[in-house]
Amino acid sequence: MNQHTPLAERIRPKTLDELAGQQHLAGKGSILRTAIENGHIPSMILWGPPGTGKTTIANIIANTLQAPFFMLSAISSGVKEVREVIEEAKTKPGAILFIDEIHRFNKGQQDALLGAVEKGIITLIGATTENPSFEVNSALLSRCQVYVLKALEEKDLIQLLHTALEKDEVLKTKKIELKETEALINISGGDARKLLNLLDLVCSYVSDNSKLSETLITDKLVMEVAQKRIALYDKSGEQHYDIISAFIKSIRGSDPNAAVYWLARMIEGGEDVKFIARRLLILASEDIGNANPTALVMANATFEAVNKIGYPESSLILSQCVIYLASSAKSNSATVAIGEASAAVKKYGDLPVPLHIRNAPTKLMKNLDYGKGYQYSHSYENNFSAQEYLPKEVAGIKFYDPGKNAREEELRKFLKNLWKDKYNY
Repeated sequence: MNQHTPLAERIRPKTLDELAGQQHLAGKGSILRTAIENGHIPSMILWGPPGTGKTTIANIIANTLQAPFFMLSAISSGVKEVREVIEEAKTKPGAILFIDEIHRFNKGQQDALLGAVEKGIITLIGATTENPSFEVNSALLSRCQVYVLKALEEKDLIQLLHTALEKDEVLKTKKIELKETEALINISGGDARKLLNLLDLVCSYVSDNSKLSETLITDKLVMEVAQKRIALYDKSGEQHYDIISAFIKSIRGSDPNAAVYWLARMIEGGEDVKFIARRLLILASEDIGNANPTALVMANATFEAVNKIGYPESSLILSQCVIYLASSAKSNSATVAIGEASAAVKKYGDLPVPLHIRNAPTKLMKNLDYGKGYQYSHSYENNFSAQEYLPKEVAGIKFYDPGKNAREEELRKFLKNLWKDKYNY
């Protein structure tokens, strides 16, 4: 450990007594604490918000039991790395494998763990911020005990701040006083890791800035430092939405270079691969549509592929799709069409379906003229009959206006030829 090691790592608790919060797990007589003290723990999933102690608990367990400890991140590891750890664990009885963000492992990656967990080759500790009932496959989940971590309370976070200033070998030499804590706690969002690293950043700013007349940490100072210096990717905060906005607008603006940069920011920040893929699916219709129908096919194939593969390989698939979509012709005509049609529905209400295009499965309905006069399109020249398909109140309204691109200009000519007497294409 040195001054370049993040503060959260420098003062990471080494025992359950030092752990902030989580007394239902770490307190005297709790199930997990009793299991650790007895020297025998089950494979487990630690489920809770970011920065609540999941990694810390895994480290405490390994240190207390003096067990061989392996750590993998589901963002950067795959089946190959899992199998390598399992092979090494076969020679190290009692080995613990900690997998951070285990919900990012796909089914195949999770299945690779099953045999080793079942045979006791490894004791698995998985950490997740997502509901394991949905994100961890049932076969693996049935072999694990799920422990739920609670969000840290304000008193726990304030105590963490004081502990850091008083006990950290680097900070305690700076003699900095904590006057206000609201900004630190609000910006960190209850995430202890973010809280401590923000504190470290503020303390460094105070130490490096000779113009400051005092060494007090105030809310104003914290906000100033945060606005100037923090450039982290926050999956649940404002920057999450800013970056996805920049990502979508870069693709819409046909800039593959900017698009792939923002993609990399999300990947490096640990963004959920399914979230990114879902946004690409939406964009393929919203901003490209019939200017290039293959865009939707490409986005859907990407969504399916990344769900099967997961990180890190998914970054390649996402990059390919993002570059393709950014480089594609653009049109929002489908978006405008459904918007205007929805507006008409709200304006005119539930208009009756014209009788001639109603379904007539019974004799009674036929007697009421359901389906009477309907012209079966395939019975006419060019498989087309210029009959009315809209209620009379909205008849003649052109909801779809083809975009000004090569593909939709072809659609415009086709529709104009068919509907020259009705719609102004």
